[in-house]
Amino acid sequence: MLKYTFDTDGSFFFRTLKQKVDRYFTESRLHPAGNRKLYFKSILQIVSASALYTVLVFFTPMAPVSIFLCLLLGLNLAVIGFNVMHEGGHQSFSRIPWMNNASAYFLNILGGITYYWKIKHNVNHHTYTNIEGMDSDIDVKPFMRLHADQPRHGYHRFQHVYFVVLYGVSYLAWIFYEDFQKYFSGKISTNSERKKLALKERGIFWFTKIMYVVAYVVVPIVMVGWLWWLIGFFIITFVCGLAISLVFQLAHVVEGTSFHSALHQDDAKKQEWAIHQITSTANFATSSKSLYWLLGGLNFQIEHHLFPRVSHIHYPAISRLVKEACRESNVLYNEYSSMYKAVVSHLIHLRKLGSA
Repeated sequence: MLKYTFDTDGSFFFRTLKQKVDRYFTESRLHPAGNRKLYFKSILQIVSASALYTVLVFFTPMAPVSIFLCLLLGLNLAVIGFNVMHEGGHQSFSRIPWMNNASAYFLNILGGITYYWKIKHNVNHHTYTNIEGMDSDIDVKPFMRLHADQPRHGYHRFQHVYFVVLYGVSYLAWIFYEDFQKYFSGKISTNSERKKLALKERGIFWFTKIMYVVAYVVVPIVMVGWLWWLIGFFIITFVCGLAISLVFQLAHVVEGTSFHSALHQDDAKKQEWAIHQITSTANFATSSKSLYWLLGGLNFQIEHHLFPRVSHIHYPAISRLVKEACRESNVLYNEYSSMYKAVVSHLIHLRKLGSA
């Protein structure tokens, strides 16, 4: 198994930063978890998705309207993932444990498996960000080359063009292939040990998959017919997959972020974990209140990686403290002023790695 270690001797930067953040919560008399604003937003997003599903399946409008509503539902599901499920998965949705667990299981309602996500995302990605061989989120081999240490194929020179298709179908691949691959192989990633799934988690796995097929396949086919279901289902899952993939890629796979490899780590260049998180991550469009609301603060990705158990409702305030600490320690803070600039940077990165 591959291993990657961080400098644990000189963790002065994070200790100093954490003191600043802890002082902010103490002086402001705030709890790091979510509050009523997050609860209200989450309820609104869940209700809107439920309404869109009900209208499409049981009161199907004419084709142009239905297609538009499918686009909205795809985005709505992604937004629920960003705001409800993601916060719950990091135990930051609420100070009440059962509310965190309940919101985390919204991934199962969307067809995924929370148990797998917590290991793949919370452990593999959040600990070993942008490290080849360790971070599952940059392992899209052989379809894409996101890291310089990954093998290059001739077709990669077009990856900045066909990425749209891959990102779009990623949601379907996740639900109907990757989860089953993990289930039957017993491995969360290529670098993880084979582990037998507990009986309880096996039951949750099959219940999730069966109910997803019933709710998103069987019932819609019965109500609208298989052709209209197929068109609508493809639009919804494609839009959802594209939105989720793009948001997470803009946070790490752009120009300026650092990439490392567990295959040949240089001990002389070991970094403190917190500094590694900052240099391998990028923020984008943090001045946009609408994007901040929709993305659940994931455009403040640096703050999220440093303090994953803090709700995104606190990120704008915390970002000022992080920037201050970076200036004091001369640490590069990657940030794109708009989502458009981040997308352009992502495409440039894909093109460079595809043609290098």
